[in-house]
Amino acid sequence: MTYITIFFQYVAQYLKTRLTYRVDMVIEIFSDILFQAVNLIFILVVFDHTEFLSGWSRDEIIFIYGFFLVPFAIFGAFFNIWDFNERYIVKGEMDRILTRPIHSLFQIILERMELESLFGIFTGLGVMFYAGSRLNLSISWYDPFVFIMMVFGGAFVYAGIFVLLASISFWSDSPTSIMPMMYNIGNYGRYPVDIYNNVIRFILTWILPFAFVGVYPSAYFLGRQEWYGYAFLTPIMGILFLSISIFMWNIGVTKYRGAGN
Repeated sequence: MTYITIFFQYVAQYLKTRLTYRVDMVIEIFSDILFQAVNLIFILVVFDHTEFLSGWSRDEIIFIYGFFLVPFAIFGAFFNIWDFNERYIVKGEMDRILTRPIHSLFQIILERMELESLFGIFTGLGVMFYAGSRLNLSISWYDPFVFIMMVFGGAFVYAGIFVLLASISFWSDSPTSIMPMMYNIGNYGRYPVDIYNNVIRFILTWILPFAFVGVYPSAYFLGRQEWYGYAFLTPIMGILFLSISIFMWNIGVTKYRGAGN
């Protein structure tokens, strides 16, 4: 209950701060939407030259992209830790975090919140609705609950991978470019894995399971029964990877040497 109270207090303060500079917030939201639109245009350009991509139609891939945007928006809002190494380890702000009687990762998540990223949820839902209407997809009464489960599973997969990468900084405080590289690899999860070779497909499924953010959960709603097993693994993979990353984070904190050493 204490953590919930602190969370909403941080959210309230964040909104007060952001609303003080409303124009900046609007520009950020607009730039995010523009970036997502560019990615969508890229898909449309690809399908100007072909009707199907490894058996997937244009509208199916657009649907996958729309779904991908929803868990990615949640990840971007609460796990914006791409600069963890430089800010908290190299500059020593981790010392400040560790003086407080609240879990260190929870504090960093609250400090690095970017709630405007949540507008990506509406963009994703809009893209899914557009593609779904063209595909004549039917929705059962339980599908919204499955959707929520899949979305949080995908968000946890993303969060788990990046928290795990951030944990490496406790052992090696040298600046690294692995975070930007991993963001680029994560984009592969927006497309069907069967367009890649077997090695990349294995990596995107079991090593860096970005496929569970987009294509696998989307396959359930698209009626791709051959992928249902992977689709329902999404929440399990999310919980598993996030649990492993928190475990490694807790070990890493005990190895932290401080900014003065």
